[in-house]
Amino acid sequence: MMQIAILGFGVVGSGTAEVLEENKKLIAARCGEEVNVKYILDLREFPEHPLGDRVVHDIKIILNDPEVLLVAEMMGGSHPAYEFTRAALEAGKSVVTSNKEVVSTFGAELLELARANKVSYFFEASVGGGIPIIRPLQTDLASNEILAVSGILNGTTNFILTKMKNEGLDFATVLKEAQVLGYAEANPAADVEGLDAARKTVILAALSFGVLLDPNSIPTEGITGITAEHTAVAEAFGGAVKLIGHTEKIDGKVWAGVSPYLVPASNPVSHVDGVFNGILVDANMLGRALFYGAGAGKLPTASAVVADIIDILSNRANERKSPAWRIATADDVAPADKYVACRCFLIEGCPRCAEKAKAALKTEEVAMLDGKFAIVSAPMTASDADAALSSVGLASLWSLPVLD
Repeated sequence: MMQIAILGFGVVGSGTAEVLEENKKLIAARCGEEVNVKYILDLREFPEHPLGDRVVHDIKIILNDPEVLLVAEMMGGSHPAYEFTRAALEAGKSVVTSNKEVVSTFGAELLELARANKVSYFFEASVGGGIPIIRPLQTDLASNEILAVSGILNGTTNFILTKMKNEGLDFATVLKEAQVLGYAEANPAADVEGLDAARKTVILAALSFGVLLDPNSIPTEGITGITAEHTAVAEAFGGAVKLIGHTEKIDGKVWAGVSPYLVPASNPVSHVDGVFNGILVDANMLGRALFYGAGAGKLPTASAVVADIIDILSNRANERKSPAWRIATADDVAPADKYVACRCFLIEGCPRCAEKAKAALKTEEVAMLDGKFAIVSAPMTASDADAALSSVGLASLWSLPVLD
């Protein structure tokens, strides 16, 4: 029997225990023997839970038990999750996690520590909930050069933007509904300000390009400023407003950022609605592939955690190495003003002004509105687009990048 420990018995931690129990026979068949939760580390007691007698409050009990082969960390936040993860790896125990905050901040260090101790550090559940995306980037697409990764990485913001579009509601109203339904926290800042998506984007960039960026330094804009006017303009061009995490290489350097985009209907991400996530990978041999599914939730996320558990325990005899990342230096990071994209602008003005804007932005894509017009530029940097408009005496009320 293979013994494991769970750190944190909240939504995902208890979900992991549920998946292990519900699919016990299947998991045992794939691992070669039964997997047993020997310990649960939490500050609380769970006397009504079938595993309530496994609860301990001291990490040293787990670290000092040689029977425990693997630790599943689902505590949330950086501390003490980082310290406990590091201690487990140093004790020769593999670690799996759903904690994007720890992976995006300390991933390079923890992966190196895992390799040094001949154990594994896996984190499939840290991006996209139950959607398989991390393992495909590491294995199935290993023969490809990744050109770009972009997508909807936060179900809360996607639910809000979908409701705003479909029902014509304002941001504040939909946010309250999302909180009532349990899709948004009482303090929704990490979601609606783009911080959650930024951490996940950094992880995808590291998997794609081998360099771990600082999640606090990438350009990040949330959806709090999105209004019905934005959604109306997007619809005028046959698209939708989505909060997108995007990463690509520019002149050999890594660019990553999070912001609302206008996503045209020709892009499959445009049709990912509600609380679902959709991640579009652009690879030089495969082309484009969309990974779609439940990006959060108790059992979808727990299923990804357990997939990592099975992967590690079923391959103990043939160690599968964790990826190698290095921490980004200034020379690795593409300046934000080098990012080239088509851009949608809303401008006050008449048809004659629209004609001037079309010439300046090298485009024919214009939608006339009441006393205003929306225009989608040719691909260019934000500063070049602003300069082009300024050269013909125009300025935008707001702009959104366009996901091609």
